[in-house]
Amino acid sequence: MFASVPARAQAQPAPIERSAAWDDATTIMALSSLGLQLVMPRVFYSDPEVTAGWKGRWHVSALAPVMTLATITLVNHHYLKDSFESPLPGCDVNPGDPSCTTYGMFSSQSLLAWSAFGQGTGVFLGDTFKWSDGRFNAGAFTGNVAVPLVLAVITSIGRTSGNLESGGQVWASAGVGALVGLGTGVMYSLLQRPECGYTGSLICW
Repeated sequence: MFASVPARAQAQPAPIERSAAWDDATTIMALSSLGLQLVMPRVFYSDPEVTAGWKGRWHVSALAPVMTLATITLVNHHYLKDSFESPLPGCDVNPGDPSCTTYGMFSSQSLLAWSAFGQGTGVFLGDTFKWSDGRFNAGAFTGNVAVPLVLAVITSIGRTSGNLESGGQVWASAGVGALVGLGTGVMYSLLQRPECGYTGSLICW
């Protein structure tokens, strides 16, 4: 009558609650960050000897760095996480929970969102200092740097607020993503001229 509850039943931890809404929202924001890099035109100050003033050109070649960042994110999601085996919040004490079937390092959403921010920053720096002779354009800064930064910050905050990854996992992923994106952005902007050659077309093939 007064027998204690079995130790196994006493030790069972409560289920881990994770926010599906934050999961969906951060995924959408991360994909939006990358999509913005695809549709954002290259903004540059044209050579006065040709036609002076600010110009914008859309480059099909932007698919190259965008697809590179997407590929890195997919490789991380399917292979690198399993290599690091960094458990999600709560999974170190409750590994049998249904939400513990994956790992938190690197956070794919944070990695993608911050790499898109790094990509845009790299393109902005290249277009500003190499192709525009240091002239600042507010539109280019907003589309390449400011908006991706806001999306990336909200993405990372959402991953931690939704108990989807730990703060360390999220911000480490953010740092790696920003560095990788900055590298691809600078390389792309320096190798690919913003102008469409002699055609003056808005879309560069």
